[in-house]
Formats: sequence, structure tokens, C-alpha cells
Amino acid sequence: MTIRTIAGAGATALLLAGAALTVTHGIAPAVASGRVDPKLQKAAADNAARAQSELSRKHWDKAIRLAEQAVAQDGQDSGYRALLGNAYLRGGRFASAEQAFADVLTLRPEDGGAALNLALARIATGRWDAARETLDAHSAAIAPADRGLALALAGDPAAAVEVLTAAARGPASDAKTRQNLALALALSGRWAEARAIAAMDMDAGAVDRRIEQWAAFAQPSSAADQVSSLLGVTPAVDPGQPVALALAGTPAVATASVDAFMPGRAAAAVESAVVSQEIPEATPVAAGVAAVAPPVAVSVPIPMIAAPAAYKVAAVKRMVATARPAQATVQARGDWVVQLGAFRNAGVAKDGWSQATRRLPALAQHRPNGVSASVKGATFYRLSVGGFTRGDAVALCRGYRAKGGVCFVRATAGDQMAAWFRPPSKGAVQLASR
Repeated sequence: MTIRTIAGAGATALLLAGAALTVTHGIAPAVASGRVDPKLQKAAADNAARAQSELSRKHWDKAIRLAEQAVAQDGQDSGYRALLGNAYLRGGRFASAEQAFADVLTLRPEDGGAALNLALARIATGRWDAARETLDAHSAAIAPADRGLALALAGDPAAAVEVLTAAARGPASDAKTRQNLALALALSGRWAEARAIAAMDMDAGAVDRRIEQWAAFAQPSSAADQVSSLLGVTPAVDPGQPVALALAGTPAVATASVDAFMPGRAAAAVESAVVSQEIPEATPVAAGVAAVAPPVAVSVPIPMIAAPAAYKVAAVKRMVATARPAQATVQARGDWVVQLGAFRNAGVAKDGWSQATRRLPALAQHRPNGVSASVKGATFYRLSVGGFTRGDAVALCRGYRAKGGVCFVRATAGDQMAAWFRPPSKGAVQLASR
């Protein structure tokens, strides 16, 4: 199995993101089944070799077809499945890649490269929580520089900064580690520190360009954007891996339903108000019952709207100079909240809040609220803003959705000011607590 860095064959991706991940490709040592007909084994080997050749030519569709044939002919060969996963990744078919790399890990649990690629595929399909679980479970087998950057992409830039800071202080620290740390700091909103770290390996002009690129990179329009940029690929319509190729005993990849993360049943009148142009008359909603939106990807770092085509360095400098948005004051007037997401813990929710306020700056006029919710034995942290009349909550959620955000309106249910939030400075009028 060979390892390459995106900086080698994916210079465009490196220039865009200013960071690097290593990805595995090629044919890895196989887990032989001993039950495959010798003729099929030879045919599988021939198809795998041809698939590898097509990958080198960037003929993704041909590589996928050949790799699928190799797996169909010898499904117990983990190397062929890794090759197939890589072909799916390069072809922008992230859901299929996720299944392929999950199969690889079933056959070869110690494969750190497959674990990293699985995490990237899960990030690209919006399954950030599952991606973080994969990175945590295989932390010993994934290089810290890669794991840290992947954690940042998976919605936990605070944890990414911890991992990469330790790696940057270690004896094996290099420019890639430092640049990945700088990008993680940028994704955490710590632009001044990101600039300082980036400047360790480049001149001032290059740092300006890099920060400009990161500002655009930090504002994806879809879950797949950042991984696609790093890999230098174009997302494609993905019909999924053929069922016939599924590894026996491996469950198919599925996205969890919203009910597991945003507990409660929908209040149809409220939800329809958010997506329609009219706000209906109020209907009673029992206290503590959450209204839910249609199913969405869950436990997510809220993605932001697409960046303008041209970023100005001066604008980015203003972003860096503003350490945290000014906290305007809004008087509480009701018992309705806008829920912005359900996260693994308060730390991840804090990062989600930072991203949400960059997506819709008007949110910074309100204080973030949080409450833990236990569902089916799992605990999640629900992030919201509240103190609204229902009409105001509907209007705010509608505006946030117009910017590409995910939200829904519900009655308050134990929501309290988030512990990590710093109240406005003395003298400012604060929201009444609910």
C-alpha cells in the first residue's frame, strides 16, 4: 500500500485549503479467504490492476467499474475494497466510499488509512458525529496531523486544536502539522492565532493569501465542500455501492433520523409557518414538547453559506481584529425558542454557535441557550435562542433557513443560558432568563 500527500498530486487542493491530509490508495495486503476460485482470483487481480491504472489517469468512472468487478470476484480481499473506496472518493461518491471503507475496517480493523478515509467520507455526507467516533476509535493508528485536521472538518475544531498543538510541539513537527493547526484555529474563529502560526512557514504576502483562502474555506455551502476541496474532487450523484458487493455481516450505511437528536414530535402549524410566507394563528403546544423540522443530517457543525467569489484581505483583517461579535441586547418577550441543532456536548455546540452567528450575524444579538437531552440512552446538547413570541421565532428561523441553516421552532423546555457564553459587558441590558 502506498501513501501520498495531497500536496503531491493535488496541488490545487493544497493551495485552496492551505493544509494537507494523507490518503491511502493502491492495493493493500489482502485478507485472503482461501475459498475463491483461482480463475476468479486472477480476474480480480487483473481488474484491480486496471482500476489502479485508470485512477492514475484520473478516469474515475472507469476505475470504479473495474474496482467493483474486482470486489465482486473476490469480496474477501481487503485491498480490493480499499481500492474501490479510493475510487469512490476520487469520483466524488462519498456515500459509496463510506460503505467501502467500513468494509475494509471489518476485514482489517487496524488500518489507520482506511479509518481516516472513512471519517472523510462521513464528513462529506454530513455524518460528523459518526466521523468523530471513527477518529476517536482509531486515534492510535492515524497520524496526529491528519486526525487533527479531520476533527476540525468534523465539527470539533476545539479538539482539533488540542491534538494539533501537541503534535506541533513534538519532535516530529513539520510545516504540514503547523499549517493544519493554523487552519484548525481559523475554523475555531481564532484568526489572529491562525495568522501567527501560518507565518512560521511563509512570508507575509503568502499569509495574507492563505488567510483569504481559509475565510472562503470556512464557509462551505454543503457538507461535501471542504472534503471535496481538500481532495480536489467534484461531488457526484451517488446511487450507493451495489448491494451485491456488501460484505456479509456488515450493515448498510444509514443516516440517523432527526428524532434521535432533536427529540419531540412536530407541531405542524409551527413548522408550516417557517416554510410558508404566512404565520398562522397560534395553536397550543404543550410545555416541553419540541417541534421538529423534516429529517436532516444530525449532530452537525452548522455549515455556512457560500463565500463571495472574491474575498478582500482587508475584510479578512477585520474578521481577525474582531475577536468576538458585539453582543447586542434583546428583551425577552415570549416562551418560544429557535433550536439550531443538537450536539455531542457543550464544547461542540459552542463551535456550532460561532459558525451559526457567522452564517447569520443577527443571531449574535441573542444569547445562546443550551439544555441536555437524553434519548435512547444517549445524551445530546440542544442549542437554541429564545425568549420570543411565536411569530418572532418563526421569522428568525425562516431567515436562518434562507441562509442555508437548519432550525425549527418549539416551546421553551428548560433552556438556559449556555455556560460558556459571556454575558454583555456591565451596563448592557440582558435578556431575562427563562
